[in-house]
Amino acid sequence: MKNLKLTLLLGTFVILSFSCKQKTEESSLEKKTTTDLTKYVNPLIGTSKMGHVFPGSTAPFGMVQLSPQTNFQVMFKDDGSYNKETYEYCAGYQHKDSTIIGFAHTNFSGTGHADLGDFLVMPTTGKLVLDPLKTKDDSKGFYSNFSHDTEKASPGYYQVNLDSYDIKAELTASERVGFHQYTFPKSEDAHIILDLVYNVYHHDNKNVWTFIRVENDSLITGYRQTKGWARTKKIFFAMEFSKPFKSYGHKKYNKETYDGFYRRFKQNENFPEMAGKDIRVYFNFDTNENEKIKVKFALSPVSTNGALNNLKTEVPHWDFDTTKEETQKKWNRELNKIQVKTISEDDKTTFYTALYHTSLSPILYEDVDGKYRGLDQNIYTSKDFTNYTIFSLWDTYRALHPLYNIIQPSRNNDMVKSMLAHHDESVHNMLPIWSHYANENWCMIGYHATSVIADAMAKNVGNFDINHALKASRNTATVRYFDGIGEYIDYKYVPDDKSHSAVSKTLEYAYNDWCIAQIAKKTGNKEAEKEYLERSEYYNNVYDPSIGFMRPKLSNGNFRENFDPMDTHGQGFIEGNAWNYGLYVPQNIDHMVEMMGGKDKFSKQLDELFTMEIDDKYIAHHEDITRDGIIGNYVHGNEPGHHIPYLYNWTNNPEKTQKRVRMIMDTMYAPTVEGLCGNDDAGQMSAWYIFSSLGFYPVTPGSPNYAIGSPNIKEATINLENGKTLKIIANNQSKENVYVKSVTVNGKKLEGLLLSHQDIANGGEIVFEMTNK
Repeated sequence: MKNLKLTLLLGTFVILSFSCKQKTEESSLEKKTTTDLTKYVNPLIGTSKMGHVFPGSTAPFGMVQLSPQTNFQVMFKDDGSYNKETYEYCAGYQHKDSTIIGFAHTNFSGTGHADLGDFLVMPTTGKLVLDPLKTKDDSKGFYSNFSHDTEKASPGYYQVNLDSYDIKAELTASERVGFHQYTFPKSEDAHIILDLVYNVYHHDNKNVWTFIRVENDSLITGYRQTKGWARTKKIFFAMEFSKPFKSYGHKKYNKETYDGFYRRFKQNENFPEMAGKDIRVYFNFDTNENEKIKVKFALSPVSTNGALNNLKTEVPHWDFDTTKEETQKKWNRELNKIQVKTISEDDKTTFYTALYHTSLSPILYEDVDGKYRGLDQNIYTSKDFTNYTIFSLWDTYRALHPLYNIIQPSRNNDMVKSMLAHHDESVHNMLPIWSHYANENWCMIGYHATSVIADAMAKNVGNFDINHALKASRNTATVRYFDGIGEYIDYKYVPDDKSHSAVSKTLEYAYNDWCIAQIAKKTGNKEAEKEYLERSEYYNNVYDPSIGFMRPKLSNGNFRENFDPMDTHGQGFIEGNAWNYGLYVPQNIDHMVEMMGGKDKFSKQLDELFTMEIDDKYIAHHEDITRDGIIGNYVHGNEPGHHIPYLYNWTNNPEKTQKRVRMIMDTMYAPTVEGLCGNDDAGQMSAWYIFSSLGFYPVTPGSPNYAIGSPNIKEATINLENGKTLKIIANNQSKENVYVKSVTVNGKKLEGLLLSHQDIANGGEIVFEMTNK
């Protein structure tokens, strides 16, 4: 308790300094915010099928994502086989469901694999039930039925009626604190359940340990450690009630093998210390009609003291509406970074919901005092940066981080520094591949942190140490035991008989090496630049001119036989086939076009890609490739092909880029629950839409140029961080006028089909003249 009192005193001091700084920042930002744009955001967009986004409450880039969980699907069936239904619940929520089992404080947005779902809270009334779906006697669990008619979701706020208990649930959040408000009926048997068994992608051994302290009659602290996608994930919490509970208890769902002399106590009821592998805790209340019980739930990657400090700093009061309004203001400041006029109101909803989705991750991963847990599980204090986590880099290097270089340059600078800290803490001396919560999960291929770094440097974003960045990038690219890199270095391609997805790896490593060469050029290291430019040409070694496709090659130098360029499984590519993934040479598109037969032939090949049919058997093995995101053989619902519609710009038919891009925006995105054609993948799918709506796209991150497309807006004003504004105007804009007659930048006609980053960063005016021909 002495430590607790000290923490509260420290928290009060931090509140004063933090709030003064925050008010200064808010007042300056508030001047730029002129419009309430949150009304155009619908967080329910993409919550059906495979969008995998969550509808709950969060602050921009917040550590807390407080959102309803609608089902509990275990990862493995009783026979040990993979349960495919688990995949639907990567964000814990599916719009088709009519039940809610509680509200969890951590969720991924739009990923194709999953974890998290930590600290599930559920209010109930009546007989206490501690199983979510069914009890052992097959009776109803503590879930509640609900109707979408009573569900409201907007940035920073979520509301739903829990019909089974006549409880109105409302959620809001600051960056590190989830704020619940439950309106109860009159009851002598009201309960709030804290489910510490529940996980997204749950399996029997996922929970490693849980520890809870009941500090007093309204404050709980503790932590949980899990082993999932992040194999050593530890999260601390502080949970505070607005009203004292009258009693409490818990139930363990794991077999206790040894409990020492704790066996002396009756631990399951009113015992202030709980520890175990799988635990559900309950708190009992008496409630009057329409009585509100509020819960503040703070997270920390460091300690319970850190969680308490976050709690007292960010939400020192019990005014739910104040926190809600503060978070909505934060969202308005983010959304007003791009102000648009659109052809239709539906387009505006799609645009601002996409912009909202691009601000859900990466997330803050440090306490208000700057302390965070490093990759080595030690505690660090960030000094000249804010630490972030959730780097889905195979997805987000393509458009999300390039978008940040325009509208979030300071934040992207912090993210690069977070990646460099990851490298420094890594026993492998590697930059992140796919990382979250102080863990590397090694998902997907390539070393795309190099792309994020190169793109920031090409666009003069950030003040990170570029020599450190080069060293970290080279270290990463030479870890021979990682995913075929040793063979890639020895053979100058990844042999198909040595490593899976060998063609994809060769292509992506070659692009990443080009990025390292750009970093080396910026630092003046000519030797490194030459070395990695040579490596960037290794894509040539997996192109088979006899068939016109990239093709897996064996270690003996021969191309593999029994190769089907249509198949997305077992053909040397990951989540793609030779038709689409084989068009991945962003560092040298001109040479790729020439290699594949020249501009006219390449244009016809693109035409065929968009119009041919792909049989179901070719996509049957991939959860991430579904009919919802496919146009012909082009897969927009998955990331490897996102640059492909813009490749017509390197042929004699750039107008086909304009037509295709507008068609994709109109058919693959919509202001409905099914409005995402695939996983949003931590914001990449949405970032593609934002760029394309504005009329340009970063086909080659790491270069300072963008490819011209076809804007879907009438006007856009980008409020840049440097105080300048960029206005984009599409004259004669309509659904029919998808072609670009000309582009002028500050009154000067743009020659060619590339827009430079300086044209954007310097502000001014870009005018597209639109036509139907």
